[in-house]
Amino acid sequence: MIIATTIQEVTDQINAWKAEGLTIGLCPTMGYLHEGHASLMDASVKRNDRTVASVFVNPIQFGPKEDLATYPRDFDHDCQLLEAHGVDMVFHPEPSEMYFDDFCTYVDMDVLSKTLCGKTRPIHFRGVCTVITKLLHIVRPDRIFFGQKDAQQLAIIRRMVRDLNFDVEVVGCPIVREADGLAKSSRNTYLSPEERKAAVILSRTIRLGQEICAGGERNAAALLEKMKENLASEPLADVEYVEVVDGLNMQPVEQFKEGDLVAMAVRIGSTRLIDNFTVGDPMIQVR
Repeated sequence: MIIATTIQEVTDQINAWKAEGLTIGLCPTMGYLHEGHASLMDASVKRNDRTVASVFVNPIQFGPKEDLATYPRDFDHDCQLLEAHGVDMVFHPEPSEMYFDDFCTYVDMDVLSKTLCGKTRPIHFRGVCTVITKLLHIVRPDRIFFGQKDAQQLAIIRRMVRDLNFDVEVVGCPIVREADGLAKSSRNTYLSPEERKAAVILSRTIRLGQEICAGGERNAAALLEKMKENLASEPLADVEYVEVVDGLNMQPVEQFKEGDLVAMAVRIGSTRLIDNFTVGDPMIQVR
């Protein structure tokens, strides 16, 4: 596996692969990889001749009071996982490689970035769109892979690619969960043993929401009331939001349909966790 730390190294290798007519998949990550990330690599390896993963903790998507400095990092472990899952090249740049000292050009989006996580993380999606735009220009992939756990991010990238005419296919991959249902996340490592037990309230509430939808409920207020009641049963859960939004534009809806998104952000202790389901998707398996 090639380990590249500079943009020039990546573009030289991409040019060589493209000269051979090879297809390229890109899996952007911030590292501290787990089985959820591995599922993206597996999907890319299956559908492309070559797979590139980025491991880059993107500073411009973190707010001033967020966890940039403490975000977990273990590049040696990341490389072992990437190589085991067939990744051909990992791009691991320093922030100075991605952003000049006087960097002042950003990719921003209206509407989709204003709801859900965008309400409390106002600069987050500007940072995401900017770094993904740069990676798309650097790697020039045929396909780019994202997890459904970050459903708003996935919707935003799909819209950005459409609006700005990027020649790339955006592939969404299912949420990967622990045996008890908790969605895999690098931030799960922040949880104490007590908090880890409490955190399963998210996936159990997701399962409850799915059961209510499967029973025919389509009124958002009725669904959210029951889901919030369930979250309130866990003393350590501090709910930031539980919302039902249109699956394409991320705007709240009163009556929902298949393809719409039910999403939540909940703090367990100081750790912010997210989870979601798409109405009509198969139910998650939660013990």
